[in-house]
Amino acid sequence: MKKLLLPLVLIATLHLSALGQGTCATATAITIGQYSVPPLTGASPSLICAGAATVAATGAWYEFTAAEDTSVTVTSHVVGLPDVDTRMHVYVGTCAGLTCYAGDDDSGPGFSSISSFHVTAGTTYYIAWDSYWTANGFTFAIQEYDIPDPPQGAVNFDGTPLPGAGYVMGAVDMNNDGLDDAVTPGYTSVVMNYQLTAGGFSTTPIAHSAAANTASWSFAVGDIDDNGYNDMLYGGGSGATFMIANSTGTGFTQNTFPQYIFCQRTNFVDVNQDGHLDAFSCHDVDANVYFMNDGNNNLSFTQGILGQTCGNYGSVWTDYDNNGRVDLFVAKCGCDPVDLLMRNNSSMNFTSVAGPLGLADGHQSWSSAWADYDNDGHMDGFIGSSGGGAHKLLHNNGDGTFTNVTPGSGMDTWNGSSIEWSCQDFNNDGYVDIIGAGAIHYNNGDMTFGHDPTAPYNGPIGDLNNDGFLDIVNGSTAMLSQGNDNNWIKIIPVGTTGNRNGIGARVKITSAMGTQIRDIKSGDGFEYMSTMFAYFGIGTDTEIEEVVIEWPSGVVDQVENPAINSTLTITEGVFTSVLGTTEAPFSVYPNPANDVLTMTGASPNSTVNIFDATGKLVLNTTNLAGRVEVASLVPGVYQLVVIGEGATHQVRFTKQ
Repeated sequence: MKKLLLPLVLIATLHLSALGQGTCATATAITIGQYSVPPLTGASPSLICAGAATVAATGAWYEFTAAEDTSVTVTSHVVGLPDVDTRMHVYVGTCAGLTCYAGDDDSGPGFSSISSFHVTAGTTYYIAWDSYWTANGFTFAIQEYDIPDPPQGAVNFDGTPLPGAGYVMGAVDMNNDGLDDAVTPGYTSVVMNYQLTAGGFSTTPIAHSAAANTASWSFAVGDIDDNGYNDMLYGGGSGATFMIANSTGTGFTQNTFPQYIFCQRTNFVDVNQDGHLDAFSCHDVDANVYFMNDGNNNLSFTQGILGQTCGNYGSVWTDYDNNGRVDLFVAKCGCDPVDLLMRNNSSMNFTSVAGPLGLADGHQSWSSAWADYDNDGHMDGFIGSSGGGAHKLLHNNGDGTFTNVTPGSGMDTWNGSSIEWSCQDFNNDGYVDIIGAGAIHYNNGDMTFGHDPTAPYNGPIGDLNNDGFLDIVNGSTAMLSQGNDNNWIKIIPVGTTGNRNGIGARVKITSAMGTQIRDIKSGDGFEYMSTMFAYFGIGTDTEIEEVVIEWPSGVVDQVENPAINSTLTITEGVFTSVLGTTEAPFSVYPNPANDVLTMTGASPNSTVNIFDATGKLVLNTTNLAGRVEVASLVPGVYQLVVIGEGATHQVRFTKQ
């Protein structure tokens, strides 16, 4: 059953003056209706659920207790009234222990706030507005919607607080252990919630010099110096700040460029295909910017070529024409709202093709979501509205052209807007879903979608409990997928010839349902940083015939018959001879190891290779009695690859 979100127009005619000042403890009780907020003079919320991590000077507090299980939208965009630039935070819990539940900054027209979320009967939700943008008064509405049954195949999510976290902007592996972590970038520190193998998180604040630019607009992650630990890029309103990780990932050194950039979406990407990871930033008021890496950890500021006008908001790097080179799409609005598609012809040779391909739209679209929605081997595009015009769903015809398939897709009737649109296969049925505007839009496999507005709102996406189902962070709450019976595989690429993250690589898997593809990328949607691992659902299929990675270097690795419902790490160049893997029991212990690593399940006289965190081969030996001497290795995380007769095994281990 498809669900339709009602337009954002005023439902209740009630117009009340609500002071809404003071603190959480003195919050004004409200119900469904419309409310006038005088100039903000109350206490500002200190737990930030949307926008930059900066705490404002003042605020206004309200409390809403749900009378029934339903969905509501809270918005400062009220038809017939001027829009005001606002920021809103929504909490659950007690005033002594609030937890972010929803929130918004700038999703609505005129930078107003719009947030749709599910509420449970009897639960109190605290709604706090702050003066981050303005302390002027405004009007907001709280509106109620009926909840139809979720579409078939929808998964449920349960929230768990992330200890010590503020406004989490990343769900990405930061300590190179193969598990996605929750990352909160700040002004003088970054808070890491490292995922533990036994479940839960270890909270580690890492201090760094005061950031010249905080991640107020976007956050990107990538190992730009190939030392085995991911670096960070803070996209701020005045410029770009890099935080470069040390050799152990326990500290960061700042590198800020003096040039003015009104950064919007930022990415790590190898722009010129020289094997060294570069960086890119959308520029709101001028031509786009990129930072070229000379391979010796030196970055140079460059501007132009990749979009020479202003109004650049959401950039996605993906290979739409299957030529092995990542192309650039920029969702735009503002001074030049015409969307941009730059085809990558060769090293630093890009052609603007949005016009002839029918993608040069002028409606307000801050981000887009690119995936192969019908599993035909070609990247399709979804350009989501952020308050102006309609959504647009484009089918990639495979010949370098697109067909607009929005009518009848289900996305044509979804009236919600969002600055943040992204895509993943949330229910592991083998078809990539879209998330944005207060819902997960589940893919039916035929370029049509059903909608679940009870799902968490968009945020960093990663597997935060290592169960193969993707989770979503909302503020400081990890919304953990409860999953289903569908099967899956997780692919971790480790580049050697090219960048260590494998950014720009294409991953393919083939099972009975057909072939699926993913592109490894850093930064999608508008603001957040999601996992750089490739997650695939295969529905009820019980085996995967092969996994293929096409690396930016041109190297192709192929693994046959990998184990399902597990993680497969593929190091560039290890499987170029098309080695097979089996599901024979294989394990190593102890892990972490000191001097000796013991293997079970490996055939005698098999070849044993150990790669360090950068993908460098550091040990090559033969399996003798299932023991590998590792005393000579320095402490760190390594990849063990055992190649035997007809079987190959891979596993990560830690050397103490």
